[in-house]
Amino acid sequence: MTWNQPIPLLDLKAQYAPIREEIRAAIDRVADAQHFIGGPEVEALEREVAAYAQAQFGIGVSSGTDALLVALMAIDLRPGDEVITTAYSFFATAGSIYRLGGRPVFVDIDPRTYNIALAQVEAAITDRTRAIIPVHLFGQMADMDPLIEIARRHGLIVIEDAAQAIGAEYRGRRAGSIGHFGCFSFFPSKNLGAFGDGGMIVTNDPELAQRARLLRNHGAEPKYYHKLVGGNFRLDALQAAILRVKLKYLDGWTAGRQRNAARYRQFFAQAGIADIILPTEESDRRHIYNQFVIRTTRRTAVMAELKARKIGHEIYYPVPLHLQECFAGLGYRPGDLPASERAAQETLALPIYPELTEEMQAAVVAAVAAAYK
Repeated sequence: MTWNQPIPLLDLKAQYAPIREEIRAAIDRVADAQHFIGGPEVEALEREVAAYAQAQFGIGVSSGTDALLVALMAIDLRPGDEVITTAYSFFATAGSIYRLGGRPVFVDIDPRTYNIALAQVEAAITDRTRAIIPVHLFGQMADMDPLIEIARRHGLIVIEDAAQAIGAEYRGRRAGSIGHFGCFSFFPSKNLGAFGDGGMIVTNDPELAQRARLLRNHGAEPKYYHKLVGGNFRLDALQAAILRVKLKYLDGWTAGRQRNAARYRQFFAQAGIADIILPTEESDRRHIYNQFVIRTTRRTAVMAELKARKIGHEIYYPVPLHLQECFAGLGYRPGDLPASERAAQETLALPIYPELTEEMQAAVVAAVAAAYK
């Protein structure tokens, strides 16, 4: 069978259809209660996500970006403090540091996994370094044990940017549970996506959890009595209720993504395209495939073929963070982080959502192969 219909990069309608009645019931439950900010739905989601992430505490917030921001505020990041992170990530990773007056110190990536290059981390530490933010990119965790050891030796905080990695594992431990904080995003395109923005901080430290709870609500406890200067970073009850429904299905959806990743490997092997590099899946990790990212030196031609066949695709990320215009004052130049820069020029995300059929995947691989003929 030849597939000749459009294939989106992500099909949220296909995910919604079988759980529509459960979602509508959850929305009605919140509407009937008329409790929209905080409350029992948010508290229940915090407990459920913390348990899922193998952490003790969950703090619901307004987005994945705000999860990072609140975590940095909770450690009292000051102007001039340095935070080591990767240059190959979504903007929020570095933007949250910069917004508080901190200085992002960028290191390169492992070109196989796209995660932070451990060999460069320790060399980047100075007497101004406060924290390290490893990014579990595309759904696979960074190499955490040696990173935690580096942080321990130097007295540094570790904040896991797990925005793309809920349920991912490293040596049996879940994303978000290893560092001082783990930060999740519930942006609609994530494996666990809300009907808008939302995020979650998890931690095993009760004092850090309490600071984060205060900071997300203007530092107030009780109401109108402000212990800290925080902000309005609260999670809506409607989003929490929707996410509670979806969380029950997350492991099944992850299994679908993993099945599709294995099928892509089979189809690409059969296609025999020597230039294509498929995602690396480390043997001690659970990869949840928030994205399925290939590398090709003929990306423009591949994208043109995919576009002609109405197949969704996306570049994550076309400009590494150290070369973004807003960070020009940090003094980085082209060539400083070659693995990140090359990834920005060669990577391409293909559809991987669990509802993708075998015929659809065959059509995607056929389009990529056609670009090489």
